[in-house]
Amino acid sequence: MDDCDCQKYLTLSGLEPLIVTPESNFINVGERTNVTGSRKFLRLIKEEKYNEALAVARDQVEGGAQILDVNMDEGMLDGVYAMTTFLNLIASEPDISKIPIMIDSSKWEIIEAGLKVVQGKSVVNSISLKEGETEFIRQAKLVKRYGAAVIVMAFDENGQADTYNRRIEICERSYKILVDIVNFPPQDIIFDPNIFPVATGMEEHRKNALDFFKATKWIRQNLPFANVSGGVSNVSFSFRGNNTVREAIHASFLFHAIKNGMNLGIVNPTMLEIYDEIDKELLQCVEDVLFDRREDATERLLAFAETVKGNKKEATETVKEWRNIELQSRITHALVKGIDTYIIEDVEEARQSVSRPIEVIEGHLMQGMSVVGDLFGSGKMFLPQVVKSARVMKKAVAYLQPFIEAEKDGKQAFAGKILMATVKGDVHDIGKNIVSVVLGCNNYQIIDLGVMVPPEKIIDTAIKEQVDIIGLSGLITPSLDEMVYVSKEMEKQNLDIPLIIGGATTSKAHTSVKIAPHYKDAVVHINDASRAVTVVGELLNKNNVVYKEQIREEYDVFREKFLNRTKQKDYISIEEARKRKYKIDWQISKIVKPKQLGIQIIEDFDITKLEAYIDWSPFFRSWDLHGKYPDILTDSVVGSQATDLFIDAHELLKRIFDEKLLKAKAIFGLFPANSINDDDIEVSLKEGHTELVSVSHNHEDQLTFLTLRQQLKKRDGVPNHALADFIAPKETGIQDYIGAFCVSTGFGTVELAEQFEAENDDYNSIMIKALADRLAEAFAEYLHKEVRTKHWAYAQDESLTNQELIKENYKGIRPAPGYPACPDHLEKQTIWKLLNVEENIGVKLTESLAMWPAASVSGYYFGNPEAKYFGLGKIKEDQLLDYSKRKNISIAEATKWLNPNLAD
Repeated sequence: MDDCDCQKYLTLSGLEPLIVTPESNFINVGERTNVTGSRKFLRLIKEEKYNEALAVARDQVEGGAQILDVNMDEGMLDGVYAMTTFLNLIASEPDISKIPIMIDSSKWEIIEAGLKVVQGKSVVNSISLKEGETEFIRQAKLVKRYGAAVIVMAFDENGQADTYNRRIEICERSYKILVDIVNFPPQDIIFDPNIFPVATGMEEHRKNALDFFKATKWIRQNLPFANVSGGVSNVSFSFRGNNTVREAIHASFLFHAIKNGMNLGIVNPTMLEIYDEIDKELLQCVEDVLFDRREDATERLLAFAETVKGNKKEATETVKEWRNIELQSRITHALVKGIDTYIIEDVEEARQSVSRPIEVIEGHLMQGMSVVGDLFGSGKMFLPQVVKSARVMKKAVAYLQPFIEAEKDGKQAFAGKILMATVKGDVHDIGKNIVSVVLGCNNYQIIDLGVMVPPEKIIDTAIKEQVDIIGLSGLITPSLDEMVYVSKEMEKQNLDIPLIIGGATTSKAHTSVKIAPHYKDAVVHINDASRAVTVVGELLNKNNVVYKEQIREEYDVFREKFLNRTKQKDYISIEEARKRKYKIDWQISKIVKPKQLGIQIIEDFDITKLEAYIDWSPFFRSWDLHGKYPDILTDSVVGSQATDLFIDAHELLKRIFDEKLLKAKAIFGLFPANSINDDDIEVSLKEGHTELVSVSHNHEDQLTFLTLRQQLKKRDGVPNHALADFIAPKETGIQDYIGAFCVSTGFGTVELAEQFEAENDDYNSIMIKALADRLAEAFAEYLHKEVRTKHWAYAQDESLTNQELIKENYKGIRPAPGYPACPDHLEKQTIWKLLNVEENIGVKLTESLAMWPAASVSGYYFGNPEAKYFGLGKIKEDQLLDYSKRKNISIAEATKWLNPNLAD
């Protein structure tokens, strides 16, 4: 086997890559865009309500689906037309098309129609040997030619595999044909060994689950690099109508299937109980069925099912019953449950039982935190719970500290020392702080340098403190350049400290292409807190040479594939893109003059008005709980934790309101404007002879916003957008208008966070920042509504709910510099100049153009009813050159302020 064989991972992509490695959690496939499984979706497709059908897809992505299953198999549908149309529409929606597509059909012509139009690397679902080897080979070769992965059903000329031996026989035969004859990449093969119902009462069905587990394990051990998938809901078909039993069956089946090697599949998260919270008697009955342990297993499960009748059993344990268990169990329980009420009393009891106080930390507390780490790593605990556990731990350690200091030689044995920093110019640190807490829970010593940390301080501290790992975080695009610079400086100083990269704008692509080549030691990108523990553990392992080599090799391969994939896409010149601009008929387009032109400032805003405008879904995502609000509160997997988090958030929110802990300010302006030179927007600071705005350092009559244009080659009739398209060209003689704004709810956040940290309360330190961010977004939503209905008043009759506002059902848009439609952060400087933001409301731009306070939002207002959000896509060299000339800066400088995945 070649040395690089260990890197053969299933790699899929939409706009973003999805790599299924051994460290990946189970990959869930969203199934609601399937006409055979969703009556709503079928109705929308039949009625050709494709925009509403796209909303179903969007809900799947927002709900945490990592692959989107699209199926158009229905007798009254033109499946080829429906598949082609829907996938083309998905391609124009970056928030949907970022994840890979599973083209699902029993008809080859529909699959091939999908393969012809889908973007990225998709999955075909499915092919099999049921029509013989010749057809199987023909279809497999086409799938390979289109560059897709494939699901292979355990099905041959004699029918579906329904025993262990039939499953492995068909899968092995299929594998050999694909690998040896078709030369299909083995890592792109996904076997579905058939999940059948259990507890049907039929003798031949008794081993349905057990045979699936055994076949899955055999496939992963004997068919190198192949993956295993399945539709989990099939297993509980016998218990339709009894959700308690179905959820327990799904949870137990999935738990054991994953242990045996199943790594992706279709699971409805609303029909899934938490494995450790299944009633023990019910779990016993379920697993007796799944593993065929008893002759009467089915009868016992059916009898138990009658006692619950679809309702969850009520817990009988009293709240404080755990206080009667032995000391170590009490401490572990307090840490796992995040209860700090009795921790001092229990820690003191523990201190009295040992010879040195440090032994309480290294023994009692670390034993409890080890349980927390295991539960979190296995997906049985969630991030908010872990942060609460850390709060209990810190309170206990703070109590013990004076006793340890009194011994003078007392020293805790940490698993390693990690430096964490948000890079220079960047002010965002919620994600960094969460990772720090999780690593701290796993006995790593954290040196947190905070935000806006210059590279020399990072490197000097790392050397002085002899740290084992450096973790760099950043949210805004310019931070990515800072990370590159830090890696180069580390190489110059010949350091051998592994580097971890994380943050919202970071990616494996950027890390492998821009950072890893400049530093000889390991560079690893992480995208969630749970993975940080695994990566750090591997990097600090005494035998880490193999792991580091694997990471280096993996990133080298990824970089090569990423760069090659980029070159294969078709783009057009900027001149051609401008010819294909979005064209509005300005003679009939309705342009409304704002009621009041110029700047308006809002100081000391009543922040309580913003609660009704909060979009809570991103709040839960910031805590690594994925799902849509309010459904997430009743989600069978994370619902309990989400509800607890929601209650805690509202308690702190009430304090913010009652005690006026945060201050909200805003500024906005509405101005005459026209587009010029195709892609730019000229903003007038005067109307006639009347000055609209006084900017002390600017004596010009107008300012110009520069916009960028899509260059991806599209099918005929589909335009290449730029924001300037939504403003009337100057040559039409029609006066148009534009707005700009900045809002902030961040004044006071840092002080509150520091106060919580001083009290060893990381949970509320992170919570206050997360709430400030939500309030800032809510303020932007509120102000936009006020502008639309009152100040600009082009939508005076608007009456939308908060959910409709979140779905952007309003007229007009408010894009922000740095985001998909206008990825150039430099345009913030023009907004600041236009509105004099810092002088008027105190919101500053850092040297990397991050806003300070961090809980701030800025952007533009476009009022044309045809204005819509879009993603720019990649920018080619000719547009970069053109843009740098318009901006009067170098191409390198222009590229620095753009998303690195956009600039070619």
